[in-house]
Amino acid sequence: MTGRPPPGSPRRTRAPDPAGHVSGRQGRPAPDDPGADAGRPGPQPSVPPAAVGLTSAEAAHRLARYGPNALPPEPRTPVLRRVLQQLRDPLIVVLLAAAALTIATGDLSDAAVILLVVTVNTVVGVVQEVRAEQAVTALSAMSAPTARVVRDGEERELPASEVVPGDLVLLAEGDIVPADGDIRSAATLMADESSLTGESVPVEKTPDGEPAQRTVSSGTVVVRGHGSAVVTATGADSALGRIASLMGAAPGPTPLQRRLAGFGRVLAAGIVALSALVLALGLVRGQPTELMIVAAISLAVAAVPESLPAVVTLALALGARRMADRHAIVRRLPAVETLGSVTVIATDKTGTLTEGRMAAEQLWTPYGEAAVLGTGYEPHGRVVRDGTTVTADDAPDLAALLSTAVLCNDAALEPPRDDSDEWRALGDPTEAALLVAAARLGLDPARLRRALPRVAEIPFDSGRKRMTTVHRRPDGTVRVACKGAPEVLLRPDVLTDGPDLLARAADRADALARDGHRVLAVASADHEDGDDPPGTWESGLSLLGLIGILDPPRGASGPSIAACRQAGVVPVLITGDHPLTARAVAERLGIASREEEVTTGQHLRDGTAGELTGVRVYARTTPEQKLDIVQAWREAGQVVAMTGDGVNDGPALRQADIGVAMGRRGTEVARQAADLVLADDNPATIVSAVEEGRRVYANVRRFLLYGLAGGTAEILVMLLGPFLGFPLPLLPAQILWINLLTHGLPGVALGAEPVAPDAMRRAPRPPEESVLGAGLWPRILLMGTFLATVTLAAGVWAHETGRPWQSVIFLVLGATQLGMALGSRARPGTLTNPFLLVAVGVALALQVAGVWLPPLRDLLGTQPLEPVDLAIACALSGLGHVVMRLQARLWPERQPRTAVAREAAGHMR
Repeated sequence: MTGRPPPGSPRRTRAPDPAGHVSGRQGRPAPDDPGADAGRPGPQPSVPPAAVGLTSAEAAHRLARYGPNALPPEPRTPVLRRVLQQLRDPLIVVLLAAAALTIATGDLSDAAVILLVVTVNTVVGVVQEVRAEQAVTALSAMSAPTARVVRDGEERELPASEVVPGDLVLLAEGDIVPADGDIRSAATLMADESSLTGESVPVEKTPDGEPAQRTVSSGTVVVRGHGSAVVTATGADSALGRIASLMGAAPGPTPLQRRLAGFGRVLAAGIVALSALVLALGLVRGQPTELMIVAAISLAVAAVPESLPAVVTLALALGARRMADRHAIVRRLPAVETLGSVTVIATDKTGTLTEGRMAAEQLWTPYGEAAVLGTGYEPHGRVVRDGTTVTADDAPDLAALLSTAVLCNDAALEPPRDDSDEWRALGDPTEAALLVAAARLGLDPARLRRALPRVAEIPFDSGRKRMTTVHRRPDGTVRVACKGAPEVLLRPDVLTDGPDLLARAADRADALARDGHRVLAVASADHEDGDDPPGTWESGLSLLGLIGILDPPRGASGPSIAACRQAGVVPVLITGDHPLTARAVAERLGIASREEEVTTGQHLRDGTAGELTGVRVYARTTPEQKLDIVQAWREAGQVVAMTGDGVNDGPALRQADIGVAMGRRGTEVARQAADLVLADDNPATIVSAVEEGRRVYANVRRFLLYGLAGGTAEILVMLLGPFLGFPLPLLPAQILWINLLTHGLPGVALGAEPVAPDAMRRAPRPPEESVLGAGLWPRILLMGTFLATVTLAAGVWAHETGRPWQSVIFLVLGATQLGMALGSRARPGTLTNPFLLVAVGVALALQVAGVWLPPLRDLLGTQPLEPVDLAIACALSGLGHVVMRLQARLWPERQPRTAVAREAAGHMR
């Protein structure tokens, strides 16, 4: 659970009244104060009169009864269980069985190689999981869990975990609410509840308002005012805890794990059948039983691509490292590949696609319109009218509009600190947006406030929907500044403007609202003195204009959505925010068109939403409904990625095939539920992760084509050799040596191949497709048949010319496979992945050494070859390279598009 921000966090000053209470308006420094708008120490709301809170003894009793105010910690997985999870993979089981067989036959060297591969695969997987867990724990430690409560009639600051039901909690601007509670007192108290509800606009809190206004929830942030609340629920019983309880289901296997598991089962059955066939044929031909048993076991071991786990692990580890370089923490290693298989990305809005702040984007006055450009709360930017940048001197109507918005304002802006390079809003984010817009027009908010100090105010409340302040002008007269909802200001009893202007303003306000903006109307009036009663301040005003405010999309969101669509991935928006706001953001980012329907949580509750997968924008959704939406897409056969940052996103993050959480803005619940955490909150990293995932999967298939084609060739040579006059084409030791060299370093090096240039222009693979689908099986058989043909042809030539034919078969079969490895490169003709070039060179040298060096000849049972014969055999490796490149050009991979992929491609066109 979280509480107050870390020590040193800035807070705005509010002037205490004579009774010692903090008033609802901001204290103003003297007009000549040079630090008028600097970050100021925060208010310390005093203890409400006659409030004594709980006694220390009662608090201790309740703490023992209800337990600490904290979510149940994520259970730590023991190392032994992590190891067993790695070893349960079907392909690893096959390798362990192969190791047992080789040990039974006395081939300890090959058994050692297989066990080394299994060990490295297990260690890398476990280490990655532990490192990711430590990184997420470090992110979680960024929030300081403290709270201020009243105990024994005195204010105390204590760990939020010690807050109990019945405690009187004091809340002030910038605080994180430590527990659920009922409002006891409030002075312009507003809370940002976006982490729970997805609503981007802060909610007013008051003891006399609507039910949602009378309560505060754990994990939300106080953005304005101060107050107190009596705690009603803590820990798992709080709103945050109830949402976290929806995340009980453990994550299932990734698409790659499911595909490799199926492949492992098929491979095991196929290897057993073929080895039995070789054994039977050898016995029928009269070969010694012991020799044929060893040959069958050797062939089985050779047919197992024991480097596959190492290839997968290397590819995933490289992907995880690349993601770490881009500030993304991979919590589960297979998650790197999962994004490459994603067909649908379901994304939250507030803080994920958008900046999680408010920005004044559109300005309207009776004299024209303008747009405010810039990013963040940084006051640097510009205001554009009719395509030209304007300043306060160029546009007095805009200057009057924004000057009044600055005066009728309690927010402040804080410049970057040592630990951050971003400007921060102090106070209501909507009011901070007005300060930013004024600064970008060239106005100085601090100077305005000094020139026109505030002398009175009527604070904002949800019933009046407006705020009014009174300011002393240098000549002794006063200016009334008012801002509020258009429906309460654009009225004849408030404004003196004519009906035509009011109608124009109302029409423009409606248009801005339809575009998803929160609209404020601004008006002012000058009076001779400030003795007029407050009841007259909000009448006789003149309309200055309208301001359209929106939580703007991140700069990287639009390009990221476009890149996903180009890659055949369909984005959908799931938010708790208003339908108009959701539609505006979705339309701006290209998620949906204006004509497409928006489904709301109410439609889901009423059963009128129709087919859930037929919608692209979901608004006003609850955490449970987000869960249902993600599950509906998964049941439709899609691989779903969910991105989010709030507590309300946690269950859906856990339910999705892969959850992606924002690390900086994201809540602890979201980070713990996710498989991938973006430490810099940059959505562009998701596109990079999709590319990395596709690279991993492509390299797995690249190795399978290479490794299984070699295994097929070895089986064909053993099966067909006897019909060509070779009683036993290869000895068991020779089979295992070829397998060791070709599936060893060269095979592992294929896992480090870079991404193909067109990877992000292809559609995602259908979720039901086998890892050997999309034409890979025919290509394996084609290349295996080619390798076997070349090898047997060389053997026949050697046999007919009196050369040691078995040694020729041994050398050619290994060399042509290594040539095929070079032909498997993703970017041929470049120096990318030099490890593969070195690995092939070393393996070829060792293959030649098998027929050249006497100790190896004795071990492998080979005979020496003449230099010319060696050169011819090695030259045949070039055929493996040429045919591999030729088949890749003639039969490029073309996977069928899913319906959603076709939709994405059509949208891009």
